[in-house]
Amino acid sequence: MQINEARFLVSNTDVEKCPAPALPEYAFIGRSNVGKSSLINMLTGNKNLAKTSGTPGKTQLINHFLVNNQWYMADLPGYGFAKVSKSQKKDFEKLINDYILKRKNLMTVFVLIDIRHKPLSNDLEFITWLGENRIPLALVFTKADKLNRQELKKNLDHYKATLLESWQELPPLFLTSATKRLGREEMLSFIDGTNEVFERP
Repeated sequence: MQINEARFLVSNTDVEKCPAPALPEYAFIGRSNVGKSSLINMLTGNKNLAKTSGTPGKTQLINHFLVNNQWYMADLPGYGFAKVSKSQKKDFEKLINDYILKRKNLMTVFVLIDIRHKPLSNDLEFITWLGENRIPLALVFTKADKLNRQELKKNLDHYKATLLESWQELPPLFLTSATKRLGREEMLSFIDGTNEVFERP
């Protein structure tokens, strides 16, 4: 897939105000320091599309982008290290849950995971919740350029083994690096193929 155009559409805190569900949509979510904005910018080839920040938890809204006038990207609030109050965290959880469960055109939730770390409880809990609710998902391991080949294989194998303790079959997996553009073609090819099965309303 070639990206000819990617542009910001809208930010909001209400799934009912999201763009009309007439096009296939892909959500991106992960811990608040996982490199989500950098990945979105790498995939679209637009380094200024999603706002990157050195402050974890900067994304606090659902941000929608339109790609090639054919499909949507949704940048969701992160979870984990964000320095927010308990009430804000509850608001974020409700926002994310409502969006994922109600968004009719949602084709895949890309769950971003920092490949440098061992499996973390909040990642595993969220992945399990998606599975229990029968939400299509794919795992995107970020920051692959930070490890050597042997370390990458070890960490990826450990993650797979951990998931297989409770999953019969693994979801699609992508190994990525925003700086090296690793995994870009694979992810865009996956999206391209998934777009073909979208049933337009």
